[in-house]
Amino acid sequence: MAERRRDAEFTAYVTARESWLRRVAFLLSGDWHRADDLVQTTITKLYVNWSRAGRVENIDGYARTVLVNTYLAEQRSPWGRRVVLGPDGGDQPSDLPDLDAALDLREALAALPPRQRATVVLRYFCDFSVEQTAEALACSPGNVKSQTSRGIDSLRRFLATDPVPTTPDGAHS
Repeated sequence: MAERRRDAEFTAYVTARESWLRRVAFLLSGDWHRADDLVQTTITKLYVNWSRAGRVENIDGYARTVLVNTYLAEQRSPWGRRVVLGPDGGDQPSDLPDLDAALDLREALAALPPRQRATVVLRYFCDFSVEQTAEALACSPGNVKSQTSRGIDSLRRFLATDPVPTTPDGAHS
């Protein structure tokens, strides 16, 4: 009887939060297929540890931590370094609008190193404080600040555009 209740609670949680986990996973990985894999791995880990997750005050925070740690572990693995999945143009769900700015931001996020990307996603998409981000990533607040600063600087450089076209010799036309 307790096992059925546990499974029902788990199923209700996953049903309610799966799309949110998938969006966070996409922002981390930059690829909808990898995001689905990350979410599946996260859900499996959550199920195995559901009794522990059920005792925490913030289940969403626990799930997000599992997701980010799964992503970072994948990036450190030999498979993650050898296999680079690129966008094939068909990776976006049909219910989300795909604006040019969103595509530019996705490309810029994908160019960030994994720790910087995780820090930027947690700070600005998940709206975490420096301390919450440090706790989620198991690092110091100073590390979060420096990773965030570097990530934002990289995003700014990547997204910067030259408003005045130049000729090949560098002169403005």
